[in-house]
Amino acid sequence: MDERFIIFEVKGPASRGDGSFGFDTAAAEPPKAVVHVAELSPKAAADERRKQNQILARPLPTRLIKPVSTSESAQPAAAGTSWGVEAVGAKASPFSGAGIKVAVLDTGVDAEHEAFQGVTVTRRNFTDEGEDDEHGHGTHCAGTIAGRDVNGFRLGVANGVTEVLAGKVLGGDGGSTEAIIQAIQWAVDSGANVISMSLGIDFPGAVEWFVQQGMPIQPATSKALKEYRDNLRLFEAMSDYVRTNGRFDKPAVVVAATGNESERTAANPYTIDVSPPAASEGFIAVGAVGQAAGGSFDVASFSNAGATVVAPGVDITSARPGGGFAKMSGTSMATPHVAGVAALWAEKLKAEDGKIDVGVLIAKVTGLTAAAQGLADFGPDDIGSGLVQAPMA
Repeated sequence: MDERFIIFEVKGPASRGDGSFGFDTAAAEPPKAVVHVAELSPKAAADERRKQNQILARPLPTRLIKPVSTSESAQPAAAGTSWGVEAVGAKASPFSGAGIKVAVLDTGVDAEHEAFQGVTVTRRNFTDEGEDDEHGHGTHCAGTIAGRDVNGFRLGVANGVTEVLAGKVLGGDGGSTEAIIQAIQWAVDSGANVISMSLGIDFPGAVEWFVQQGMPIQPATSKALKEYRDNLRLFEAMSDYVRTNGRFDKPAVVVAATGNESERTAANPYTIDVSPPAASEGFIAVGAVGQAAGGSFDVASFSNAGATVVAPGVDITSARPGGGFAKMSGTSMATPHVAGVAALWAEKLKAEDGKIDVGVLIAKVTGLTAAAQGLADFGPDDIGSGLVQAPMA
């Protein structure tokens, strides 16, 4: 029986050509990566796997990293600033993200919302649904990254970004790794400097799917684990592609949420480790913090372990589809804060050097030297290098 596979292939002078997968960082031309999908028999799939510079992975279901809480919020009636924007230092930063292009791969974006007046929102649909944001998650995340001030109230970390690439990769029934890989390539090829994703691989959903096909639970789990590993390799290969492209005037960083499955304040507390795509080498994995007494911060009870950095993710006010605003909490809300800060750093580097060096950009976003007030008691597995901070003059 034929099965559906994602095939990620490296072609041209950027491939190593030594029997291993990867990109030649000394190549004089940009890498050529081709992503396509094929229905293959077991024998054909085995033959394809033996080819050089190619990865095969069966598409796995993906899910929205759903907020742990959502509530409507009144339209800001007076001047002010979202607490998250202040916490990451964006209010005091002289940079706004001007000239930087950001991609939001999520549930879509309501381009007509007043928070996006003056922003060019380029939409691309990778799902079987309509292109509108029917969930609200993508619009909220995009507002935190690039939303304009509303009635003098600042929503966006990088409120000078003029173009947002809105890739809809999740619908009512979730999505697949196939859509995400294709969307990342679209974003890079479209010139995105920052790619924000608040989603994750649905491993339990993959096991359930194999069980529904008639497999007992043990082989279904084993099969899902194999495909999980293949998809992790696929995301890491895409990360290599993104970073290598940065040498050829297409610099981009990928920011992703760690997840909300931990229970840090339960009677028997535990943490869940970060999962792909945030766990992939080269991605910036984002955990969440909330406000604590005395102007300090605390790691959110739901925030998964394995973060590269942390950012505000509790009671974040941002845009809601159809107009109005909503408060949401989750690592999904922390991720766009980091994406916004990355846009500010990208603007600064571009102004100073005339270009954006991807390695330097990642180092600036993640290379913090001290934890914020209240976070000193947490280890690197909880907060990574600390609370992300915007560039100053």
